[in-house]
Amino acid sequence: MRMLYHLWLSPFSRKVRIVLGEKKLPFEMTVEQVWERRHDFLALNPSGEVPVLVEPDNTVLSDSGAISEYLEEKVPDPNLGGRTPHERAEVRRLVAWFDRKFDREVSDKLITEKVMKRFLGLGEPDSRAIRAAQKNIHTHLDYIAYLTERRHWLAGEELSFADIAAAAHISCVDYLGDVPWDDHAPAKTWYSRIKSRPSVRPVLGDRIPGLPPAKHYADLDF
Repeated sequence: MRMLYHLWLSPFSRKVRIVLGEKKLPFEMTVEQVWERRHDFLALNPSGEVPVLVEPDNTVLSDSGAISEYLEEKVPDPNLGGRTPHERAEVRRLVAWFDRKFDREVSDKLITEKVMKRFLGLGEPDSRAIRAAQKNIHTHLDYIAYLTERRHWLAGEELSFADIAAAAHISCVDYLGDVPWDDHAPAKTWYSRIKSRPSVRPVLGDRIPGLPPAKHYADLDF
């Protein structure tokens, strides 16, 4: 059985979980507390970051983008990476948008300040960083609306890695109750379609000890 080393509020881990679900590949998970820098885990991934996927033949893969592309090549149906060079370029562009820009401007700030500082005893949350992230998210939700008003999914007519990356990040922020859904109906409609997919439902079942999710988090109808 393949094994995924993950953290609950790691959007990159969640991305790989959803890809595995879409590809209908069975897997087990183990929580890796990366701040402990376990020797055995560092032997798998010297960067000390999750996700790490260990295949049944003991092939070790790290980095959510590399893992996703590996799985796409190994199990090409359903297609998640785009069918033409232009589609694949657009999917990669949007994955980078969420994995870099959204992460830097929204999810990393909120997870660090609201969760990691608390659990690691790193002091009080920086209210300025939290307010900045809460302001920044509006731009990203507006962009999701712009895309979905012109396409069925973010990168085109089919669900792709772009939707999965976006949903992975947004689901982490939504766990904390920091997505202003009432101000962004088109983005909410898109996310409700994502939430209803069987590949995403296990993610919505996550519960962090000592930190319950927002009340609507797992509600498919919000």
